[in-house]
Amino acid sequence: MPVSDWEVVDGHHLHRVFRFPDFMTALAFVNRIGAAAEEQNHHPDLLLTWGKVEVSIFTHTINGISGKDHALAAMIDSLYAVTQQQ
Repeated sequence: MPVSDWEVVDGHHLHRVFRFPDFMTALAFVNRIGAAAEEQNHHPDLLLTWGKVEVSIFTHTINGISGKDHALAAMIDSLYAVTQQQ
């Protein structure tokens, strides 16, 4: 069940790049992801650069993609939609 706009890389993890107009907006998004990840106890790999956040998600215990990964990706998509409306 792929999540819209996410790429499945080597059948191992989900990956998506999010774009922003500046560093601070991207940083705020990373902080929102961090809070949501803590609540879910499922933590993505995040790369923050100026105007861009790259997110990779996989389940370490199975070394691949699980339903938890899809749920976190959908949550991150929701956070991004809110960010774009502000």
